[in-house]
Amino acid sequence: MNAAGVTAFVGLGSNLGGPIAQVREAMRELDELPHTHRISQSRLYHSSPLGPAGQPPYVNAVAMLHTSLAPDALLAGLHDIEQRHGRQRSERWGPRTLDLDLLLFGEQQIATPRLRVPHPELHRRDFVLVPLFELAPDLYLPGLGPLADYVEDAAQLALRPVESADSD
Repeated sequence: MNAAGVTAFVGLGSNLGGPIAQVREAMRELDELPHTHRISQSRLYHSSPLGPAGQPPYVNAVAMLHTSLAPDALLAGLHDIEQRHGRQRSERWGPRTLDLDLLLFGEQQIATPRLRVPHPELHRRDFVLVPLFELAPDLYLPGLGPLADYVEDAAQLALRPVESADSD
């Protein structure tokens, strides 16, 4: 555990089982992780799926956390939340009830068999870049450079903010 704590960013996505409700509930559950609290969260966005054809659209968001957990402990907590939402890891980029990705952990670069931070695809995914920029426009991505440089190139037209608080 890191006594001082760090700022971490988590990407959230869902395209099954009421995606808006899944993401909103997961946001609340992030606050229940030990030694962790949510500082802020982005808007929710609709995005097109990356994986196999025929999937429903995704709902995506990013949460900014303050945590004194170690990166592996935070990742384990994220996986626990996914499991409670019925996450099945059967098909790469396939449909899912909930996907939680540890995008950034302070200024650290981590490369272990279990965890890579910054998330290896972060700088290529509009559905991560745009909500991340919404939360921290001056953010520097460790090993990659200023977030703003990547957002400039993001095809933001593929993202649509979720309009209604009641839509699902």
